[in-house]
Amino acid sequence: DLAITVITTFLWLVSTFAWAKALADIKRSTGASIIPGIESCKAPATTCRFASVTSMRTLNMSVVLGLLNMVLWGGNVWFVYKDTNLHS
Repeated sequence: DLAITVITTFLWLVSTFAWAKALADIKRSTGASIIPGIESCKAPATTCRFASVTSMRTLNMSVVLGLLNMVLWGGNVWFVYKDTNLHS
């Protein structure tokens, strides 16, 4: 049980960091900074502007909740460790 809990905690941590990195990449690739790279916006007498952005609040919350869930699993590691023979 201890090994499975430690592995699950580690995998949860890695997957949360991977999701946080992916979310940062999504924000960067859909933000206003992409306008100078669009070929049609470079044409003469063309004006491109960034109108709006969809709220990413729920995606940010998913990263926070993922980290909190990892903390919960980390606490479970301690209690599972206390139930093993390794703890005197």
